[in-house]
Formats: sequence, structure tokens, C-alpha cells
Amino acid sequence: MPNWVKVVFQPRWIALAVAVLAFTALCWSVLAPWQLNKNSSTSHRNQQISDSVNADPVPAAQLLGGRTEVPKDAEWRKVTLTGRYLVDKQSLARLRNQDGNPAYEVLVPFAANDGATYLVDRGFVRTPTGGVIPDIAPAPSDVVTVVARIRAPETTSADRGPRVEGSYLQVYAIDPRAIGPAQGITFAPGYLNLTENQPGGLAPVPLPMLDAGPYLSYGLQWLAFGVMAPLALGYFVYAELRRRREDRAVIAAGTTAAPAEPGEPDADQPDAPEAVSPEAARAARLADRYGRRG
Repeated sequence: MPNWVKVVFQPRWIALAVAVLAFTALCWSVLAPWQLNKNSSTSHRNQQISDSVNADPVPAAQLLGGRTEVPKDAEWRKVTLTGRYLVDKQSLARLRNQDGNPAYEVLVPFAANDGATYLVDRGFVRTPTGGVIPDIAPAPSDVVTVVARIRAPETTSADRGPRVEGSYLQVYAIDPRAIGPAQGITFAPGYLNLTENQPGGLAPVPLPMLDAGPYLSYGLQWLAFGVMAPLALGYFVYAELRRRREDRAVIAAGTTAAPAEPGEPDADQPDAPEAVSPEAARAARLADRYGRRG
């Protein structure tokens, strides 16, 4: 049996090979696609935001009418709607952050002339301390026309549904699918962020920074790790085989004695090498490699 087969099929190398193959499969099938998909999603979002900045607003019903979900290409688009705020059904999104300070986002249903009711995010109100609801300027009660951006709904966790606190319905997630039943309203899909200087607007929610983030770099790193791991395993196996060949060469040299000459030893000739045990030969080799101690 070839020597490399004896090395490769040792239990420790088999276990290491299984671990390396599992890690490589994880890198290529899970970790790298996860980061690359996040990069694609972020790039798509950034492109949508960039396109929406210069795009003219369209009626909200044109993009959301008759739908149950926000179309992927509709998020961040600017829309117009005319109607009335339902000022008696205002709610608050809690645990928000405005420039590093605790805040609420103020949510109000908007009954539009197109027959649909939209959940409108008026913007931020800052609170001096967490849990304290500040005074909130009321939204106008007459007919107004506003411009807003379409947003996909946030997700409400099962243990964090809407609840009444401090005379307001408060929510952790801006999710019309959860807020609507609590207020007896059927909302159009998604919600709308008011742009600056709109009737009923508060401190506007800013657009996200158009930064692609590190996801592409992370994805490429996981791909590289998936390539490097098998290469590293191959190198370690090669190093083990080379070390064993060197050990066999040293042991063979140490156990081979020069043949004795007949007659008296010649004073001009060096003494014949003494036989060296395999253990001594290996110890000498390791001492030469790592240095002697003591």
C-alpha cells in the first residue's frame, strides 16, 4: 500500500477532511450567497431611492390600487393623495431613534378620495426620556393633498402587537396589517412616509444613506475561505508526507554502518561510524530542526 494512502486514511485526517468539506459547502451554499444576496438587495434599494429622488410623483392608486402587497419596484416611489386625516385614530411607533435621541413616529390613517385608506407616517416627535409622550401637533382635519414615499410594511412579532398606552395605540412595528384590525380599518398595502413640508408633517424620516455596505466584500471573503480550506488541507497532508520521508531517510542513514576493513585500522582513516538507533536518529533530526535545549 502506498505510504500516502496510510497517511490520508488515518482517522484524524479523515475527520479533518470531513470538517473541511462541510465548511467549504457552508461557505459556498449558505454564507457567501447570504452576503451576496444582501448586497444585491441593498444595491436594488439604493437604485430605487436614487430613481425616486428625481421622479415625478404619481397618484397612490396607480401603484397600490387593488393590491395586497407593495410591488417590489414601487417602494420609495413618490405618490400624491388627496383626502382627510382621521385625526382621532392617531397611533405611535415606539422605540425609534432620531439623530441618536429617543423618539416616536406618528402614524395617522388617511382616507383618500380614491376610496382607499392609507397609513401615513407623519414623521418624528422627540421625547426627552424614554416612554414619555411629548405634545404632538395635530394633523389638519380639512381636505389636503400630500406627497409621500411608499414603504413596505415592517414585521410585527407575535409577542409585540399593538397596545393602548398613554391614551395612544402604540406599536413596535409600522405594520398596517396589525394596526388596521386594532383600529377597525382596512388599509392599503404598506405605509407612506411624508416628504418635507407637507400638511400634517412633523420632523421627516430621512432617506437611508446610499451605501452599498460591506456585503460584497464579505461574500467574496466567504468564497475565498471555501477555496482556501481544501488547499490548506492538501498542504498539511503534503507536509506530513514530506516529514515522514525525511524521517525515514534520517533513520536509514543512522542505522547504516560503514563496512569494516580487514587488518589493522589505518590511522589516517577516520573511525567507522557507529550504529545509531532509530530513536537517536530522530532525536538528532528534531534537535537540528528546532535547536537543542539545555
